[in-house]
Amino acid sequence: MLKYIKHKEKSFGKQLNYCCFLFAVVLFSGCKIHYSFSGASIPPEAKTVSVQYFQNNASLAPPTLSQTFTEALRDKLGSQTRLGLVKKDGDLNFEGTITGYATAPMALQSTDVSASNRLTITVNVKYSCAFDAKKNFEQSFSRFADYKGTQSLTSVENDLITTINEQLVQDIFNRALNDW
Repeated sequence: MLKYIKHKEKSFGKQLNYCCFLFAVVLFSGCKIHYSFSGASIPPEAKTVSVQYFQNNASLAPPTLSQTFTEALRDKLGSQTRLGLVKKDGDLNFEGTITGYATAPMALQSTDVSASNRLTITVNVKYSCAFDAKKNFEQSFSRFADYKGTQSLTSVENDLITTINEQLVQDIFNRALNDW
């Protein structure tokens, strides 16, 4: 009799597990879950993204800054989203200008030489989404990087620009696609 009861308990447990599994499948089959490894919240109907060339309107910026910034933004969108990159008229569109490029002393010493300096880059971005006008924005983004006062800007400029571009691109990506 004890064997019979244990057999019925195992059988009931299997049936309960099976019923729970079926319930979960039915419950979640009607749900549409949108996920992304980058955390991006992209409209499901969006298939393309375009990044227009960011003109350099900053007086002291190196001539290559427009190209390096534009490419950094394109690379981020290409690697962190499922969207195809098109030259213009994408479902999502980024355009703008580089409006500021400035270096300034940050920590003055008694010798009238700065212990550290700061390079700041500012970019004005206009973002538009063809499927949700509420997500459209135009905003200025600014980031900086410090360097030692004993270093010349020209000796560290490329590394600083790379670092600042990464930060700016992440800020823009978060604002446009992560609702931050």
